[in-house]
Amino acid sequence: MKLALIGGGGVRAPLFVQSALRRADNIGLNEICLMDTNQAQLDIFGGLCRHLARRGNSPVTISTTTDVNVALQGAKFVVTTIRPGGIDGRIIDEDIALRHGVLGQETTGAGGFAMALRSIPVILQYAEKMTQICPDAWLLNFTNPAGLVTQALRNAGFSRSVGICDSANGAQNAVAAWLGLDPQSVAADLFGLNHLSFSRAVTVKGRNVLSELLANDEFLNKTSLNVFEPDVVRIHNMWINEYLYYFYYADKALTAQQSGGARGREIKALNVELNQQLAAIDPNADPDAALQIYFNYENRRSGSYMKSAWQDRSTLAAHAGKAESDGEGYAGVALDIISALSGGPEIHTGLNVPNGDTIIGLRPDDVVEVTCRIDSNGIHPKPVGAMPEGQSYLVQSVKRYERLTVEAVADRNRTLAVEALVAHPLVQTYSRAKPLVADYLDAHSAYTQGWSLSDADGLAQLRRSGCW
Repeated sequence: MKLALIGGGGVRAPLFVQSALRRADNIGLNEICLMDTNQAQLDIFGGLCRHLARRGNSPVTISTTTDVNVALQGAKFVVTTIRPGGIDGRIIDEDIALRHGVLGQETTGAGGFAMALRSIPVILQYAEKMTQICPDAWLLNFTNPAGLVTQALRNAGFSRSVGICDSANGAQNAVAAWLGLDPQSVAADLFGLNHLSFSRAVTVKGRNVLSELLANDEFLNKTSLNVFEPDVVRIHNMWINEYLYYFYYADKALTAQQSGGARGREIKALNVELNQQLAAIDPNADPDAALQIYFNYENRRSGSYMKSAWQDRSTLAAHAGKAESDGEGYAGVALDIISALSGGPEIHTGLNVPNGDTIIGLRPDDVVEVTCRIDSNGIHPKPVGAMPEGQSYLVQSVKRYERLTVEAVADRNRTLAVEALVAHPLVQTYSRAKPLVADYLDAHSAYTQGWSLSDADGLAQLRRSGCW
């Protein structure tokens, strides 16, 4: 089986390949093709990936290419993890948001909107290529903002696509780790949207153990729930996705970014240091040293994940070196899905999929984040029913923002884009939304050609969309 990683020149590629090599025999993997538009990065990280295969005596071929047609030829599964505009695009997104007094986080609010402007058109082009070259392949999307990108894929008719995110399984993995269990023996009642989800129950052997664990300070302190004050978690009496920090502590998150805590520049500095260290040696002559430099980098990067939130809770030191999630991160989620769809053991995991009748009160075509059962027959969302009112209001508001954003990008419609940001709880006002849209369209003009509808045309489209 051939697996294509679109974005294979990214810094996370060796982690993905390392996980895939461990599972190669179980999933029948014989080739991983790393595709990227950046040849220099592909040479560096492709070389590290090849050394991982050699070091493990793996028979899996690690190929690299800048030609998407080559990458997709014969692929059974395609994982997309790209960043159109690069890290500089993220920095621009954060700077513009902060200039207008709103949060610039790359998946939430204005920053997520700006990234969607770039990510959605590019991913749709890759998906269209897949229909021509490998129409039966599955597209597993990890490109951010994952929920919005998956919604755009589904709206465009790409039915063999699913959104993956390691944070969706936070409750399942944390409870399993705490109790020393296999995550697949733990069932989480997950509902919501990507980076905005809740688990209202976590069941082990038919018993919901979540409430008693949430009452345990030690459990809270050793999980991502530590970004929240304990009483906030207990008021909800649910597992809360860590990205809800940006909603429940929006003022503190904004202040931290305004004080120099924006993530983009921090990651860029780490990336520059990594490349300098690799350039100072010959990775081909001493690949073990190159891998050590790489893994040191990765530990530093993951240890600074959501740093402003950990600092706010005075626990950053305790979390230094902590991976962004337990286990293998998004690679583990993707590879578990591949195994199950390929005839391996059935699994239960949180994914971004069309709602259907899973969550009452949302539209059938809304992409939602819920627990799914996956087997060789496909992906089957587990029923949720009605959301509790205390969480539903936020999910509904952000889902309206997502619908409007995806339509705005599809139609290149400024009016819809403004309405999308007005709908978002972290923007809300026209006085912020209008200049944000204008500045983002101008800053990312390479990706936003043709956004020329008049206000009148935009309003007519808004009314036709059913969102007005």
